[in-house]
Amino acid sequence: MTPPARNRRGAAWAVLCFVQFMVVLDDNVVSVALPSIRGDLGFTTTGLAWVVNAYFLTFGGLLLLAGRTADLLGRRRVFLAGVALFGTASLACGLAQQPWQLVAGRFTQGAGAALASPAALSMITLLFPGAGERTRALAIWGGIAALGGTTGLMVPGVLTGLASWRWIFLINLPVAALALVLLPRLIPESRAGRRAPLDVPGALLGTAAVITLVYGLLQVGESSWAELTVIAPLVVGTVLAAGFLLVESRTAEPLVPGALLADRTRAVANGATLVFSAAFYAMAFLLMIHLQTVLGYDPLQAGVAYLPYGAGILLGMRIATRAVTTLGVRWALVLSFLISSGGLLLLSGVAAHDSYASGVLPGMLVTSLGCGLSLPVLTAAAVTRTTAENAGLGSALFSSVQQVGGALGVAVLVAVAERQDGFSSALTVAAAILALGAVLIAALLRTEAPGVA
Repeated sequence: MTPPARNRRGAAWAVLCFVQFMVVLDDNVVSVALPSIRGDLGFTTTGLAWVVNAYFLTFGGLLLLAGRTADLLGRRRVFLAGVALFGTASLACGLAQQPWQLVAGRFTQGAGAALASPAALSMITLLFPGAGERTRALAIWGGIAALGGTTGLMVPGVLTGLASWRWIFLINLPVAALALVLLPRLIPESRAGRRAPLDVPGALLGTAAVITLVYGLLQVGESSWAELTVIAPLVVGTVLAAGFLLVESRTAEPLVPGALLADRTRAVANGATLVFSAAFYAMAFLLMIHLQTVLGYDPLQAGVAYLPYGAGILLGMRIATRAVTTLGVRWALVLSFLISSGGLLLLSGVAAHDSYASGVLPGMLVTSLGCGLSLPVLTAAAVTRTTAENAGLGSALFSSVQQVGGALGVAVLVAVAERQDGFSSALTVAAAILALGAVLIAALLRTEAPGVA
């Protein structure tokens, strides 16, 4: 590859990573600012929950359809459409004057994120065809995604404390504009070579199943598991998922080909990602509540308190590729999950009278190190052996699992926190989940020679 081509590829990779950072940032970006948003726009408590849930629903629900659409219509085209939609929705959120306007903007943001995220990851997968260079590129991509999720709790605290909650949305605009201007000059269009028709019944059933299941899980935060508002969507979602599997088994051109799911490395990586996302989304949510309600931090202080977590993730990212080279994917993941589990156990032991430095900080640093080491390796494993025919769908499946896992973790572990003795019990369960994940990875993932990713 000539130096100019290599430079263009690096620049394209950087733009795609920035967009992914922005998209994942908005998973959690409103959490810290919710009290300020309620005061300014007059939200009810129930309505305020939809500022968070609207994004999760459309982002998680539309990913499979968006990933397949990118493969068929062109990954760059779908990515740019998603970024444009996301940027427009961010502007609408930042300028909202009524509650319904902000909720509508969040729904639209989620749709834009669903279009952009799998298309971006699939383009990176194809930009770096060599095993070693792809592993490095995806390792940084995965680490940036983890950093975005954490920064989504830190940035709004700083912006809300220093300026206004509206800036948590308006800061997306320069990133979106930069991507729209630069990316068409840096990367050519790519799509599946065989123009198979879109599996419309599978797309409708798969999208409806994910949206319904995520909705049911999110309702746990407002109701109990025994409420009809929780049971009904979970039952309906399960039926839709069964219908999706039935249709896919009988369709000549399924939305999710069986070969995509049959690859053991990808299957184990996606299962481990579900566990990982459940533990870490819940941890981030519960720790932010602890900082503000138990330690009495305001949004700005809580945001600053998360800075060491970002530093730990960056350190984990730096050693992720070396860990894979030395240990192989299997044992690098086992090690990272055990480190994260240990960090969560440290956090679970934090008492109400403990200070931030002696109580919260040690567990936060250990957990963040495991997080920074885990997600890059999971990302690379989840899209391993994807091709020009299915890169978008493989990326979408991985992103969808992240969203469903996050919703599941918040629903289950926040419910545990409310019904038991709070913060400690929930984080102990999260630590146990990650330890179980480490055992399953060791048992199910094929042994690989060091350096093979």
